[in-house]
Amino acid sequence: MVQKTQASLSKKFRSEKKVIKNVPEDFVIYRMRLFLPKILTMKKRVLFVCLGNICRSPAAEGVFRTYVEREGLADEIECASAGTSPYHIGEPADHRMQMHAEKRGYELDSIARAFNSKTDFDNFDFVIGMDDQNVWDLRAKARNDKDRKKIYKITDFAVDMDYDAVPDPYYGGATGFELALDILEDACDGLLQQLKEIP
Repeated sequence: MVQKTQASLSKKFRSEKKVIKNVPEDFVIYRMRLFLPKILTMKKRVLFVCLGNICRSPAAEGVFRTYVEREGLADEIECASAGTSPYHIGEPADHRMQMHAEKRGYELDSIARAFNSKTDFDNFDFVIGMDDQNVWDLRAKARNDKDRKKIYKITDFAVDMDYDAVPDPYYGGATGFELALDILEDACDGLLQQLKEIP
């Protein structure tokens, strides 16, 4: 399949070279080298979503990205995060969540943004809320059944911990942030294992 794709793309660029005059052959080869990896490598894309995108979803993004990188799968899986509300657009992750995450070896460097139903459902394969309210909000934003089939709750992927959501730690103390990270570590591990089984 890969050889056929390479052959058809090679033919496409050879014909392109004949149409565009005065274009060096080296330039056509250069374009092929840029273009081919995008066609031949289909990444799995995950978007984590909470309310404001400053506590739970950036933490999920940081934990999951660390797991992906540790297993050498950064070329196959990528992730990001967003919020269902625009309350904190442009802000970094909550400093308390950053502190607790850093103690476990996770870097939370994302900047809060609002979920965009016009693009995010198209750009991501899995759209994962942190609790029931997030999931309901995402379903309300879905344009069709295809969008709705991409929506999950993070605890759907839990392995060992018996929680049906990640509690929002924003108004709590240190215990709330630690619990959120405990749940996210367990669920992100389960998510990664499931993604690895998808061809």
